[in-house]
Amino acid sequence: MNEKTVLITGASRGIGKACARIFARSGFRLVLTCHKNRLQLEQLKTELEKEYGAPCLISAGDAGEEDYVDALFCELEHFSDTLDVLINNAGIAHMGLLQDMTLDEWEQVIRTNLTSQFLCCRRAIPLMLKRHSGSIVNVSSVWGSHGAACEAAYSASKGGSSAFSRALARELAPSGIRVNAVEFGVIDTDMNGMLDASEKQLLCDEIALGRMASPEEAAKFLYDIAVNHPYLTAQVLTFDGGWM
Repeated sequence: MNEKTVLITGASRGIGKACARIFARSGFRLVLTCHKNRLQLEQLKTELEKEYGAPCLISAGDAGEEDYVDALFCELEHFSDTLDVLINNAGIAHMGLLQDMTLDEWEQVIRTNLTSQFLCCRRAIPLMLKRHSGSIVNVSSVWGSHGAACEAAYSASKGGSSAFSRALARELAPSGIRVNAVEFGVIDTDMNGMLDASEKQLLCDEIALGRMASPEEAAKFLYDIAVNHPYLTAQVLTFDGGWM
């Protein structure tokens, strides 16, 4: 138990929180981050340590900021001598016409959704190289491949995430490190909180399976990709219930 370590960004709620539970149940040491919801992260840490005995390091900050990520990895290296899995899950959405979007808003979306993945991967790679193994899974979106009206910045950031994952996987494969991405469809998280019941139903009607996925279903898929399938790398896998 607790011989392997996973870092999950955006872990205070939604997919990230569900991921933390699955990895804790599977015997991983946990490094969990969020941007602003430290209280929720502290509560999750207490729950996971009590239920599963999982050692848990928590940290709150902007994963798109270089100084924060550098400080996070300094803490991580004192907490664990290895990093086996990185789940880059931190992300935000932005809806609105591109012509009305400010540069600050654009940069915030790109920084949170894409730059954070670059920064965390850059610091994770040397730790994984020590053992000539590791697995990185980047959370992307179907909009990264298909694009969504009124979500140009979000679509651009997720398209970048998918391309980044493919390229990095080929760079790291000779070193035994796998990199994959998952383009999620509609997951029943707070990110869809702006939709009312009728809007959610209309959205579900467009999905072949007729419903949103739960955060737990999404997390199980991320865990499976991260931990199993040693020959799987450089893939961008779609998890959308037949939506696209």
